[in-house]
Amino acid sequence: MGQSDLLAEAINLTFFGMGFVFLFLTLLVFVTKLMSTFVRYIYKNKQVDSQNGGPSSNSGLNDELDEETKFVIEKAIKMHRSS
Repeated sequence: MGQSDLLAEAINLTFFGMGFVFLFLTLLVFVTKLMSTFVRYIYKNKQVDSQNGGPSSNSGLNDELDEETKFVIEKAIKMHRSS
C-alpha cells in the first residue's frame, strides 16, 4: 500500500465520518422540532380544556397549593437564618 493509497483512505474515511455526523445532527434537529411542535399542540389543548371548565381546571386548588408552598418556603428560610 503506497502513501497515496493511505492518504486516499484517510480522506475517504474523513468524508464518510463527517457525512454521518452531519446526517445524524440534521435528523436530531428535525426530531427535536417535531417533538416541540407535538408538546405545544398538547399544551394548547390542555389550555383550551381548562378554559372550557374541563377536568384540568382546578385553579382554586393550584392557588391554595401555591400559597401553602410559599408559606413552607418562608418558614424554611426563617429556620435557616435563625440557626
